[in-house]
Amino acid sequence: MTAATAAIGSALAMTLIIGLRYLATSGFFAWLTGKARPGLYAKLGPQMRREVYWSLLSAGTYGIPAGVVAWGWQNRGWTQIYADVGQYPLWYLPLSVFLFLAAHDGWFYWTHRWMHRPRLFRIAHAVHHESRPPTAWTAMSFHPWEAVTGAVVIPALVFLIPIHVGALGLVLFIMTLMGITNHMGWELFPRWLVHGRLGRWLITATHHQKHHDVYKGNYGLYFRFWDRLCGTDLGLGDFGGAGRGAGGG
Repeated sequence: MTAATAAIGSALAMTLIIGLRYLATSGFFAWLTGKARPGLYAKLGPQMRREVYWSLLSAGTYGIPAGVVAWGWQNRGWTQIYADVGQYPLWYLPLSVFLFLAAHDGWFYWTHRWMHRPRLFRIAHAVHHESRPPTAWTAMSFHPWEAVTGAVVIPALVFLIPIHVGALGLVLFIMTLMGITNHMGWELFPRWLVHGRLGRWLITATHHQKHHDVYKGNYGLYFRFWDRLCGTDLGLGDFGGAGRGAGGG
């Protein structure tokens, strides 16, 4: 098997894994929504089918760089991913997770804000905002051009920041969890967290819903740091008191 064939095979395998992960995790949270907020998605069948379509296209976009990186790590040692937990001090494990999340959050903030420029919004980001209100299936519902901006960041970071393979798995878990729960149309996390001191810096559905309500501000992914620094933090959204998404794309 040639190196090119092996890399292509790895990309196809990662595409399948990402697609199945999306179906499993978004499916679980959609099921949870049905239990916790009966009827919330009752009239959104056509929208959710469209979200699944765009998300599975995005899985292919995400799978190509992820597959090449996985192949390169296993066969060429290209990346800074390491498997020996003793290679770096133990305190570096949580630090590496934070560094990845902080770098990803900064990249997401600025590319997301860029995507809201009128021309780019019409070309690409409008696909994501067609979800009115967002649902558990919305997190990966992107036009391919927008999916590219999201697909390159984690693969790029593994060449720059050393990270244990288990810590990288945690980063991907947090990315998936926050991406889905921020879009469910209701708040999963407790009020003490969302409205407390920690909530002043963390993004949950109540914060991201405001972005989908007014189409501007609240551009971050994990943290409110860049929004607060740049004056684009609009505060928290409103689910109408019954956990129902407030609409607004």
